[in-house]
Amino acid sequence: MRWSDRRILVTGASGGIGGALVAELAEAGATLLIVGRNQPSLDRLAALAPERIYVLKADLAQAEDRRRVVDAANEARIDMLINAAGSNQFGLFEEQAATAISAMVELNVTATLLLTQALLPRLLHHDRAWIVNVGSAFGAIGHPGYATYCATKFALRGFSQALRRELADTPVAVLHIAPRATRTGMNSAAADSLNAALGNAVDAPEAVAAAIVSSIEKRTRERQLGWPECLLVRLNGLLPGVVDRALKKRLPIIQRHARHVSTHTP
Repeated sequence: MRWSDRRILVTGASGGIGGALVAELAEAGATLLIVGRNQPSLDRLAALAPERIYVLKADLAQAEDRRRVVDAANEARIDMLINAAGSNQFGLFEEQAATAISAMVELNVTATLLLTQALLPRLLHHDRAWIVNVGSAFGAIGHPGYATYCATKFALRGFSQALRRELADTPVAVLHIAPRATRTGMNSAAADSLNAALGNAVDAPEAVAAAIVSSIEKRTRERQLGWPECLLVRLNGLLPGVVDRALKKRLPIIQRHARHVSTHTP
């Protein structure tokens, strides 16, 4: 992989993992079109390599903003799309507002699929191209307190697998990389408190970004980051009842941290 030859669109660039990815790829020499909702964060990232990083503030949940992103990506002749945009809300499903559920599905699933579809003609134009979807361990393990988020990440994982098989005879590689808990602003205080109470490992976004870049270089089609999450994903696929019982033991702790959590919009 010659990163200096790559022209990459990174969504969710003003978030924790997205921002770390931009820094990692800029250092490797790639040319980047970075998209996010936080203009100051985007501007700070652009300063890392002003001659190779182009900024576009956009909300991918808005159709008009997606059209602007597609136009900019076509003009930039991108050959790699990294879908890192997403939102999360920790809390009991019965207490989540309908608007919060809809917004999470709209950004994490609908907007990602529609943007990818709109950019496929551009990507298919190249001799080699990549679609990289940043998922989650919760795309393979249904976890209490994250019902809606799990639904969206399971959807992204299935989409990645199906699209990879659909494009198997084309130059476009489809990768799905699933981080575990990561230290980003998307996490509420309650989510951070739960991770501490359960003793969950929480990765730095820089470590996650480095692992994603390494996975792209190796053309790893599916990768779950972190241990024991790798084992839990396999166990959940083979013996879900074992995971059911393990999480049931933790349920009182999860409920205590999740109950009456206010809507958190990163």
